[in-house]
Amino acid sequence: MYKNSRGRPGAVLAAAAVAQFVVSLDMSVVNVALPAIRTALGFAPLDLSWVVHVYALTFGGFLLLGGRACDLYGRRRMFVLGLTVFGLCSLAGGLAQTPWQLIAARAGQGLGAAAAAPAALAMLTTTFTEGPQRVRALGVWSAANAAGGALGVLTGGLLTEYVGWRWVMLINLPIVVAALALIPVGVPAGAAPDRREKLDTLGALLATGGVGLLVLGVVRTDTLGWDSPVTWATLAAAAVLLGMFVFAESKVAAPLLRLGLLRSRWVAGANVLVFLAAAGQFTAFYFVSLYMQQVLGMGAAATGTAFLPFSLGLVAGTIVATRITAARTPRVSLVPGALLAAAGLAWFALISPDGSFLTDVLGPSLVTSVGAGLVLAPVAAAATTGVAPREAGMASGLMNSSRQLGGSIGLAALATIAAHHTGTATDPAALNDGYALGLAIAAAIFVLAAVVAIGVLPRRRAVTPLPCPTAPAENQLEGTPS
Repeated sequence: MYKNSRGRPGAVLAAAAVAQFVVSLDMSVVNVALPAIRTALGFAPLDLSWVVHVYALTFGGFLLLGGRACDLYGRRRMFVLGLTVFGLCSLAGGLAQTPWQLIAARAGQGLGAAAAAPAALAMLTTTFTEGPQRVRALGVWSAANAAGGALGVLTGGLLTEYVGWRWVMLINLPIVVAALALIPVGVPAGAAPDRREKLDTLGALLATGGVGLLVLGVVRTDTLGWDSPVTWATLAAAAVLLGMFVFAESKVAAPLLRLGLLRSRWVAGANVLVFLAAAGQFTAFYFVSLYMQQVLGMGAAATGTAFLPFSLGLVAGTIVATRITAARTPRVSLVPGALLAAAGLAWFALISPDGSFLTDVLGPSLVTSVGAGLVLAPVAAAATTGVAPREAGMASGLMNSSRQLGGSIGLAALATIAAHHTGTATDPAALNDGYALGLAIAAAIFVLAAVVAIGVLPRRRAVTPLPCPTAPAENQLEGTPS
């Protein structure tokens, strides 16, 4: 039976899926539009990358805070607040007249997403009983997540070429309205906030500052480089703050992130795995997009359209994974999925400067995307296995943080490696070699993800509920029998 009879599970699932789609869409929808944005608003070359980076910075930096706020102040409240902020900032971005206005709007989008994304996942894990019902719901959520990321390139290319770059921001408005319209239909308000528990302010400051500096230090390597003193100083400051965060969380009664959550092999293993999978997937989007535009000479709309098979493969993979995981354990889908994605990326690494979409892109796109889809659906189920309902936001924020950090760090690191390999050369052959190297390393990352799934995740589905010291006994989840 459903955990929350006051709501309509179908409406909860639809709202969460639509919200996750638009949050994921905005990770990639502006990429193809960057040249048009630079021309229209007069961006300096070094400032243009902040249109992408500031979203990743605020989204990743505030996810743990957003997740914990869901537990303390209500998942529906944070979901509505986050989507409203996201939609208003999308409107502001679409109407921006100067570079600083667009960057501020993108920062606001990241803040809204940091509240809405963990709230959406937490609503699912507290609405659907752990086991096959939750797996199917998370399969739909994962498909929406995957489709948003992949279709972002397609949507951005088509909108930029045919109706203008502003629509890569304004397209979010009808999607946000659709998600919010589902709230009164069947998403329950939830229990009133527990006034006895207060937000861990020190933990929030340390986590947000540490994660924010980590993302900032990594994403700026595209202009400063990994050997820059500024880069190392930023990363050192991030390490200090995150170390202080871990120490502080071990001392407070109601932490932002309860460290005991990481004692679960399901939670810890799934977060490492999603970090690695995001690094490989984001890198694939990046290098394949550049290969089609800068080596094969394809336009923005053609490049976006070429990602359609990738999108379909991701959705197909999540559907298959949902059926497998509903009957067995997430590990059964995760291991072959990671290996299949690795095989597809290794195939991608054979790209040629004289290639074409049919010979160098279509086949590996399908293999990689199906493999990635087999990973995306079960990893969400694994990351929330055994988690008490009152900590669902915490676990959801942690998983989303791992995904965001994996994507940001993996992409920045591999882009730097590819750039160093290419050097100052700008001819298609040299660029091709750099992209091929990046894709080969991404393949190795997915192999490592498979090793983590084999070595860390439990073989059996049965779990012991994670102890939650301050939670009432009736709020604990029961383990799911194998």
